[in-house]
Amino acid sequence: MKILAVLFAVILSVTLSVATSFSESGSTAKKPITTEAAVSNPIPVPAQTGEKLSADKVSEKSSLIVTRDYIIGPEDMLEITVWRNQDLSRLVQVRPDGRISLPLIGDVVAVGKTPTQLTAEISTKLKDFKENPSVAIIVKEVNSYAIYVLGEVGRPGKYPLKTKTTLLQGITIAGGFTPIAARNRLVVFRFNDNSSNGSNGNEKLKASYDDIVLRDGSQQNLELKPGDTIVVPSETMVLLP
Repeated sequence: MKILAVLFAVILSVTLSVATSFSESGSTAKKPITTEAAVSNPIPVPAQTGEKLSADKVSEKSSLIVTRDYIIGPEDMLEITVWRNQDLSRLVQVRPDGRISLPLIGDVVAVGKTPTQLTAEISTKLKDFKENPSVAIIVKEVNSYAIYVLGEVGRPGKYPLKTKTTLLQGITIAGGFTPIAARNRLVVFRFNDNSSNGSNGNEKLKASYDDIVLRDGSQQNLELKPGDTIVVPSETMVLLP
């Protein structure tokens, strides 16, 4: 009996030893592997520098502005809001005579004014009916800033003037020259109240494509203004007496 007891004790001791070794090896395998490089060299995160736009970039975009102050013109859509008064608020289109119509105050001349100037005038007129009126004007649609291109171009028509545009750029927008275009006989008709060259303040400006591109005639590459009409005649028209 003593011999059996000794054998049983030995077997139990061996079994416990084996189980312990397996447990330690398993826990060692589950430990995450970390390296010194991973700890000392974390993934860099880009810093928020908040760098301002350079003066050159600002000037570059500013040079594309058609006009420093927007001047309201015919066909423009204006959203006029009178604070806390829906009955006086309106979405109106500037009529061909340059006026808009509003409740209480009637017709108001809008053409030739900036939104700020028109806001001040409407506020002044409303003071006869409402104490301290607060008026805001938003230009919803710009329809009065446009140029017209006709004659020997790919797509004659009316085009919005959304950014500063030159004569050659205007012709490009209209599809470029056709094969029979008289590119050295370009004409731009411009409304100019101070002009003494023709009736009704119309000014006729001439330009040559070859002079602009091949010679020192860059001053002929006019900066277009709202209402300008570009005419590209055909070679046959020029040859006729």
